[in-house]
Amino acid sequence: MEDPAELAGDILNTHLEEWRRGGGRIVGYTCVATPREIMDAAGILPYRIRALGKPERELADAHLSRFNCGFCRACLQLGLEGTYDFLDGLVENNGCDHLRGMFEDWVYAKRPGFFHYLRVPHIVSEVSLEFFAEELELFREALGRHFQVEITDASLKEAMERNNRTRESLRELFSLREGERPALTGRQALAVILLESSLPPAAFEEYLARFLEKSRGNEVKGYRARLLLAGSATDELELVGEIENVGGLVVCDALCYGTRAFWNLPRLAGDPIHALAEAYLKHLLCPRMFDDYHTRLDYILRAAERAKAEGAVLVYNKFCDLHGVENVRLRMDLEEAGIPVLVLEKEYGSGADLGRIRTRIQAFLERIGG
Repeated sequence: MEDPAELAGDILNTHLEEWRRGGGRIVGYTCVATPREIMDAAGILPYRIRALGKPERELADAHLSRFNCGFCRACLQLGLEGTYDFLDGLVENNGCDHLRGMFEDWVYAKRPGFFHYLRVPHIVSEVSLEFFAEELELFREALGRHFQVEITDASLKEAMERNNRTRESLRELFSLREGERPALTGRQALAVILLESSLPPAAFEEYLARFLEKSRGNEVKGYRARLLLAGSATDELELVGEIENVGGLVVCDALCYGTRAFWNLPRLAGDPIHALAEAYLKHLLCPRMFDDYHTRLDYILRAAERAKAEGAVLVYNKFCDLHGVENVRLRMDLEEAGIPVLVLEKEYGSGADLGRIRTRIQAFLERIGG
């Protein structure tokens, strides 16, 4: 079967083209706080926007200052170039100011047919949960009105069940790399996550089932140390590949494009909108939730313990305020727990930066005895 990294290397793949030719609609989003189930219930493919390490940003830099995250500028570049013209709409939320600026410039320049701003609270309380539930109801109404579909509670519950089945399979797959004999690499795991939102649901379920079956009998060998990878938006297969090329096998992660996107399952009982509001807001493992640091720390510590990680690499894109600040405290707490840490600031998608990254990873592996 085709390697996930090869299949995930294209923004627009043959499966999406077939989906479009069959009349299927696709709406782009970026943040894990966006409940995909609402789009899925409308028969719309929720496509998670990525840049795949694109280094060129001339058009984006004319709109968005270079003091913004390179990932956001790279996504904007692709949007302005027309790479994402196959999308039928965009969903923005207040994940961070850099993403907001990216979407606002994209919408101003390209005028997508559908655009919705989903407001996500920064704290969890009864009041914020009720507010978020109202926001999700507005999102459901906006999708239904624009695409002329009825998104019923029954279709929402069906979509939640379908997405939970996928999440359960992803958890099983990712657990295979945490064992004593890891069955897949971190690069493969990242590629599977990138595929999850760039294939129609039926196509991805079929691919995931086959890849899971193949992985059960596999064993990765030849690595020097088991690593946990955490940090900001990282969809760069090349970056994870470089870490693993020098011997650091990524056996677990706490990445935005990783386990944070699927590890927790929404509750299915009761009103589906409230269930989605509670599931997404209470389990949003992102520094934007500024009063929930200890939940994120506990999540990372449990992942490291399960996978017997010998060290942690905390990556963040240059100018990423949220993860840049959080990694300072996270490094101290992880090292206090006995986990060696490398904090790695990087320029997003810069091939010239890979030599420096390779050297720092090699030095870190020597430090931890790998």
